[in-house]
Amino acid sequence: MTAINVICIKWGTCYNADDVNKLFRAIKRNTSYDIDFYCFTDDCINLEQEIIVKPLPEFAVNEKYQYSGYLKEAALCDNNLGNLGGKRVFFFDLDSLIVDNLDELFRYPQNENFYIINDWRHRHGRRKNTVGQASCYSFVVGTLGFVKEYFEKHSDEVWQKYGTASQEYLSAKVIEKYGNLKFWPDNWFKSFRFHCMPHPLLRYFIVPKIPKVVGLKMIVFHGVTGIPEALHGIWCKEENIKAPHGLKKIYKHVLPTTWIRNYWK
Repeated sequence: MTAINVICIKWGTCYNADDVNKLFRAIKRNTSYDIDFYCFTDDCINLEQEIIVKPLPEFAVNEKYQYSGYLKEAALCDNNLGNLGGKRVFFFDLDSLIVDNLDELFRYPQNENFYIINDWRHRHGRRKNTVGQASCYSFVVGTLGFVKEYFEKHSDEVWQKYGTASQEYLSAKVIEKYGNLKFWPDNWFKSFRFHCMPHPLLRYFIVPKIPKVVGLKMIVFHGVTGIPEALHGIWCKEENIKAPHGLKKIYKHVLPTTWIRNYWK
């Protein structure tokens, strides 16, 4: 059986080798398939030996955009990414917490379709089903090159329209080309922010909980509270997030979420 191609990307100092290694081990623990795990990075020190290291994808943009989120949601769309042309890849963000078996996810894609999480903030109203949450997406290398190429030619225009919302840009380009987005089943992915955290007024008293959802495979950490911060009860790496009047906003609080250790190791 052909190995499953899993990719991730790491640059700068926001994430480290331990984050990559933990994601690699979590995916290996939660599948019966052979995995080829690729890390696109500018620093491969301390990565586990089984991880296939690749340089960051070439990105013909000026320095302002070179190391922005578009490196993840545009540059990775290269038509021959990592010499994987014609192969299906599964991208996972480094702030992904794998909580159950992934075999069903790896079997799910059909033909050359692109799959992504249906973004929780835009599931209703006028933007319904038009924005993907890019913590986990899958595509066949060679089918999304237009996303990268357009950004390289029109980066200022794209930035003016989308700013840092690189996953909205990716979603818009896929819809423009293929007519719609194809989403993973809703029960497979849940947000730590939206589905694990208690009501803002209860965050000083109740520890976040894993949603009781049949088939849940991954908890997505997006926004300011990452996996290590949630584990240790830190709202954000920035210790002082303040409201305009100088007081820390009451809802910006998370209790130590120790069950994360069961999955992040």
